[in-house]
Amino acid sequence: MKFFVALALFACLGSLALAKDDEYCQNTVITACSTSAFSGNSICNARFAGIDHIEPEIQSYINANLAKSYDYLLLATHFNSFQKNRPGFQKLYQGLSDRSFEDSIALIKQVTRRGGIVDFNTRHESAGSVSTKRGTLEVDELHSLALALDTEKQLATGATHVHSRATHATDAERDPELAHYFEENFLGKQAESVRKLSGYANDLAKLMKVPDPSLSVYLFDEYLQKQ
Repeated sequence: MKFFVALALFACLGSLALAKDDEYCQNTVITACSTSAFSGNSICNARFAGIDHIEPEIQSYINANLAKSYDYLLLATHFNSFQKNRPGFQKLYQGLSDRSFEDSIALIKQVTRRGGIVDFNTRHESAGSVSTKRGTLEVDELHSLALALDTEKQLATGATHVHSRATHATDAERDPELAHYFEENFLGKQAESVRKLSGYANDLAKLMKVPDPSLSVYLFDEYLQKQ
């Protein structure tokens, strides 16, 4: 009699274990890994921790970097024209454009490394999203520095938002690996960029407090070429 009771108990526990085992790849490896990873049904993927909750925020930040890269490229083209002829400013904004584009590529690689999918057909807006609205880019030298400073502050705030989202979320949504990635690759770099551009804007503003600031702007452009 004890044998049959033990057998029934074992069968009951086995059925409960099978229901929970569906969460693990090792228990359903043949059927799970034969399904498409892009269908959302496969559990044999690289997704873990809070990637499901932070992925939309990173997607938004990727879109913002691509948009700002294009804005910087337009600024660089504006100052490279024969009318403006400011090679120093052109160099500055071309560098910022290349950096934002490279950051986008690096983030795309990071998301896919973690099992995510980057979809440029979707738009995610949140409290910390970076605005991608484009204003007037045909501006003078001083106002272009102010515009670039505002842009860098937006990107710095966006990176801080993603880092905070990955760090201060609930246990299910927290993602220390992504938080570390943003801390290592974005937070310090964006802070340094904000500091540099704020210094440029203040220096040029002081140099232009003369009746004819054309020489001041020319000398500042020469300075930027050497940076």
